[in-house]
Amino acid sequence: MRGLVLGLVATGVLAASAMPAQAQCQALWVERNSIYKAYGYCFKTDRARDYFGNRGCQYNYEGDIPLSGRDRARIARILAEERSYGCR
Repeated sequence: MRGLVLGLVATGVLAASAMPAQAQCQALWVERNSIYKAYGYCFKTDRARDYFGNRGCQYNYEGDIPLSGRDRARIARILAEERSYGCR
């Protein structure tokens, strides 16, 4: 399911407004954490470790990750969307 939802959102096949809130929350969570994973973040929650793993991680604290301005801005937008959907 995770690959399908992310793939459909990433390709624009499934519009965000057409997705149930739970699926939208999952897609946003995956997108946000995929950015962290790409930078080498060491996930702390079981959910994130199960989904992404921690192989090759380098950063234990989000604040230590050398995010680009673009990625930092995207994460801020994702967090705002997650709040608007009431994601947990």
